[in-house]
Amino acid sequence: MPSKYDTNPLDPDFPEKAKAAAAAGQETQALPYTDPQTNGFSPATATEDPTRRFGNNDFSAYQQPYNGQYVPAAYQPGETVGMDRSRKRKVDKIGLPENVMVALPYLPFSIGLVAGALELLFVPRHETKVRFHAAQGLAAHVGILLITSILGIIGEFEKMANLGSFIFTAVTTVFLIVFAVKAWKGRPIHIESIESLTNWFEEKIKLK
Repeated sequence: MPSKYDTNPLDPDFPEKAKAAAAAGQETQALPYTDPQTNGFSPATATEDPTRRFGNNDFSAYQQPYNGQYVPAAYQPGETVGMDRSRKRKVDKIGLPENVMVALPYLPFSIGLVAGALELLFVPRHETKVRFHAAQGLAAHVGILLITSILGIIGEFEKMANLGSFIFTAVTTVFLIVFAVKAWKGRPIHIESIESLTNWFEEKIKLK
């Protein structure tokens, strides 16, 4: 069996053949040396322009005056063309300031109810902010009127309902005044419980 030191493990008889050849006087033959020549590569062609060295004059052409501190240019915000975002701007086709128009529908009692309905009738569609507050104020007044009417009917049979109606009217009046002040100051107001009715009023109440 050949060992791991055999020079040709694929031929298991190689060691014996080598010993037999040595005993027969055969010598290792060396191959003739032909002295081949190494072929050199052709000279590389220039593929890039030679590196350009800049002088002081070249650098000075690209340098800006520098005083040791970078001061960015002042930012000039662009103005929205054709739009006045002031709260006191005049509402189109009405002539009243916007802050007054958005506060009127929240005034308590019948003032806000009538103001909201009139604004939805006469304020143009593109005055979305005014129309939203008009619709929301009108929806709030309708909801308050509906609940007080129900409490009034119940009060005919149950005296405690009259007390509940008084308390409800007082609380809603305070809330309406707070909403009117917030709208006049330009703060957002969103009454989620009457959102569907608000959207319906804004969509349906308008001049043909």
